[in-house]
Amino acid sequence: MAKRIIVQAPDPILYKKCRPVEVFDEKLHTLLDDMKETLLDADGAGLAAPQVAVLKRVCVVLTDDGYYELVNPEIRSSSGEQTGIEGCLSVKGKYGTVTRAEKISVTAQDRYGKKHRYKVEGFTARAFQHEFDHLDGILYTSKCNDLKDE
Repeated sequence: MAKRIIVQAPDPILYKKCRPVEVFDEKLHTLLDDMKETLLDADGAGLAAPQVAVLKRVCVVLTDDGYYELVNPEIRSSSGEQTGIEGCLSVKGKYGTVTRAEKISVTAQDRYGKKHRYKVEGFTARAFQHEFDHLDGILYTSKCNDLKDE
């Protein structure tokens, strides 16, 4: 495992849509391992592949609910609404208020290509949605109207 450099806005790679993962091999496993190490080192809640300069539909999330590796994730359903403060490892020194779904149901593959279904809520649902936005080239800063300096 190796710690990777986290890309910072306004780097153009952060605004590009990621490609689906089609090959589940050692290269993907290394990416996931490196992303976990990078996330732990940065003390964040989530990290998406474009944040380490890889345009693949891959993200990792670490909350009190556990550690998740999500490959080719898709939100299947959502309900409720929550509004809260968000920051981002690629937008250092800023934060803002964002409204997202309170509960989501997600399908995603693991590092071996096996499909899983997750039902998450609260902060974990917020973290999933934040990271999934990265996979479509969307930063939370475009969803908040009160961006502030820390």
